[in-house]
Amino acid sequence: MSVFVQFHLLTPYPPSNPNRDDQGRPKAAMVGGHPRLRLSSQSIKRAVRETAFFLNDLAGHRGTRTKRIAEEIEKHLIGREVGAETARKAATEVAKVFSKLEGEKSGKPPLTTTLAFVSPEEWRLAHELAAKLAAGESVDEKALKARVLRHADGAVDIAMFGRMLAEDPDFNREAAVQVSHAITTHRALVEDDWYSAVDDLKTREEDSGAGHLGETGFGSGVYYLYACVNTDLLVENLGGDRALAARGIEALARALATATPRGKQNSFAHHPLAHYIRVEQGSRQPRDLSGAFFAPVPMTANDLIRASVARLEEMAERIDRAYGAMAEASDVMNLAEGVGTLDAVAAFAAAAVAPVPADA
Repeated sequence: MSVFVQFHLLTPYPPSNPNRDDQGRPKAAMVGGHPRLRLSSQSIKRAVRETAFFLNDLAGHRGTRTKRIAEEIEKHLIGREVGAETARKAATEVAKVFSKLEGEKSGKPPLTTTLAFVSPEEWRLAHELAAKLAAGESVDEKALKARVLRHADGAVDIAMFGRMLAEDPDFNREAAVQVSHAITTHRALVEDDWYSAVDDLKTREEDSGAGHLGETGFGSGVYYLYACVNTDLLVENLGGDRALAARGIEALARALATATPRGKQNSFAHHPLAHYIRVEQGSRQPRDLSGAFFAPVPMTANDLIRASVARLEEMAERIDRAYGAMAEASDVMNLAEGVGTLDAVAAFAAAAVAPVPADA
């Protein structure tokens, strides 16, 4: 039976617009019949992948999501003194492994029709195959994919968040990590900011009005975020490498606590950190605790963070009383109470997949 590691986080955001809708306003949702601010799952996962915990701590084990596969392979070949025409042809053939291609535009290499998630190992194999094709080696078209695509490799973010290759479902990767949309624990509405900018070179004799007028939306609140890791699937996606899986979960724990979508960050300077983290381990069916906030935390609460923590912990206790203990072990960091540390909860989460000592 699979072991699950579940994260529950509460993070206060100042006035900000980190994740925008199609009109440039903060994303929102109706929850329990009440308006809330929202951060999309996609924006959170992108922010997590861009943290130093993934970029540096997992260097060499992070995939690349791109349509520019042919362009990158062509650059690699030209850097090895392969002729431009030969490099373009070989790069195009290898790029077809990942997706159908769009037509060439402005003399540039064709793009794939979909964003492909490519692991470091697949990049290496793609470069090797392209070099062989450029050297005149004949490779059967059906064998191209087998020479490059992998069912499991060392790309932690692909193992966690999955990928879909529409043309080759055999090489899809089922996500081992599920990430919810984050919602405010209380009622929250988008506010409007009307602003102006001054033309520094406008003279006093001219109209004294602003050089530019604009409007933007923003909001503020305490967000609840839930994430669930299927540790068995994560290890499987990483080819059985439990040590790398443990490193990945530790990086994920640290990233969830500190990552934020970066929309309008220069305008609002939002850099929030989680004030509460509850991490649970167990083999029972996962469950989120969002039901704690379907009735919003009242705005009359003197401390929305403490009130949100109380709601969340009460919901966890109620579920345990009704269904039996849903987690076999848990650890908590709570800034308001001075309890726990990020180092401790990250180590606790990683221990769920830590390799078993040889002498155990």
